Amino acid sequence: MSNFVHCAYAISGTAQKALPIDEIIYGLADDRLVWAHLKADDPRTKSWLESEIAFLDPFIVSALIAEETRPRITEIGAGVLVILRGMNFNDDQADEDMIALRLYADTKRIISLEYRPIRSVEDVALDIESGSGPKTTGEFLSSLIYRLSRRVDMAVAALDDQMDGTERTVIGGSEIVDLRRDLSYIRLKSIKIRRHMAPQRDALFELKSANLSWLSDTDRRAIHESYNRTVRTLEELDGIRERAQIIKDEVSNHLSEKLNRNTYVLSLIAAIFLPLGFLTGLFGMNIGGLPGIDASNAFLIFCLSLIVLVIMQIIIFRKLKWF
Repeated sequence: MSNFVHCAYAISGTAQKALPIDEIIYGLADDRLVWAHLKADDPRTKSWLESEIAFLDPFIVSALIAEETRPRITEIGAGVLVILRGMNFNDDQADEDMIALRLYADTKRIISLEYRPIRSVEDVALDIESGSGPKTTGEFLSSLIYRLSRRVDMAVAALDDQMDGTERTVIGGSEIVDLRRDLSYIRLKSIKIRRHMAPQRDALFELKSANLSWLSDTDRRAIHESYNRTVRTLEELDGIRERAQIIKDEVSNHLSEKLNRNTYVLSLIAAIFLPLGFLTGLFGMNIGGLPGIDASNAFLIFCLSLIVLVIMQIIIFRKLKWF
């Protein structure tokens, strides 16, 4: 397979065939369903689409290779331009850094592009190779969208479990100082995922209602289920953000209480030792006339006096309910 083509298949009934690069163009022109999946970051992809795939509108080509995208659909005649987002499960990459999938589909042709590998696309390709893959364009779209939404749902469920663990830590009264970093991570991750899922929900709603003859009732119901899953995912993300904010406030209150309590204890200690410091400073002056200079037991009497003073202070503080 060429460097800029991930995979390409011709689907005719129950038969699936992997296409080499020199047969993709002919396959896209005949009556078989053909899917070509390309690398959007390869400079040859754009020129190949413009020169070899003449039926594509320049607008479609531009949208397929655009680096910055948001989930949306655009009906173009009997075809549709679909841009969706999937979770990023590539090594050494954050899964909330969602990957854009660009796709054009009509009755017999499917052309998709990606900048980074998407697991859902790989799953569909494996199904096709095993003979259990989609047989029509509508089945292909509904199957791919189902896999994309399911993986997002799984990622959000894992985030929700992490949020539950954080809540248990707070409720259990465990050390929560380090939770601020975890809460910030959870909130940031949920915000990043929601940023793409909100327009993706709208795109799926438009797609299931699109006037496309090759979308069967079964395909529309499958897309509708993925739409409902996306709506539920957004509700869970909103709930996670609200719960994270509540726990963040609880953590802040806990830290404020701890600081105030420590400050209060230090203030009491300072109040107790303030008169003691004054007396020891007063009697520590090296001048004549101080009482007890010539008495052998003056130091013992002075220490006992300080102890009595401390006891009197504690009694007074307890009566004032300072502690």
